[in-house]
Amino acid sequence: MSVAFSIDEHVDIAISRELKRRGVDVITAQEGGRRKVADPLLLDRAAELGRVFLTYDHDFLQEAALR
Repeated sequence: MSVAFSIDEHVDIAISRELKRRGVDVITAQEGGRRKVADPLLLDRAAELGRVFLTYDHDFLQEAALR
């Protein structure tokens, strides 16, 4: 079973490029037309798609704690 990721705009684009180069299933917020979308909505979308949400947004832990 492989892991698919949904990566927000706070993660350096070089990370998503390298993951893709290695064959990892990755979609970025930019590619999904979700740039500048709030974290709760990005997390909801990742869950809908069955993806792990990857962020480097420092205030994301607040959102995660609410869930």
